[in-house]
Amino acid sequence: MPTNEEIMEKLREVTDPDIGINIVDLGLVYDIEIRENNNITVRMTLTSPGCPFGPILLSQVEEAVKKIPEVAQVSVNLVWEPTWNPETMASDTAKDALGIW
Repeated sequence: MPTNEEIMEKLREVTDPDIGINIVDLGLVYDIEIRENNNITVRMTLTSPGCPFGPILLSQVEEAVKKIPEVAQVSVNLVWEPTWNPETMASDTAKDALGIW
């Protein structure tokens, strides 16, 4: 069975093309559900509802998680609650890159 850590590591390979920072450090990944049948659901958001790269990012998330051999299926649920806030959700590394402090 894949682990949460394995999935998060794969998701670090997905970079927001507009910002140039991976989606994990940006705090866009809200939750990962791993079911016994190795079906994975990733609950995430985007930096804004109008993000032009949204469809690309969702596809990249699915493809990244599918690279883990044990994974059977991947679902990506796009949510808008809570609203993404880089000041509270981004990692220190991302905050440094964004100039937030």
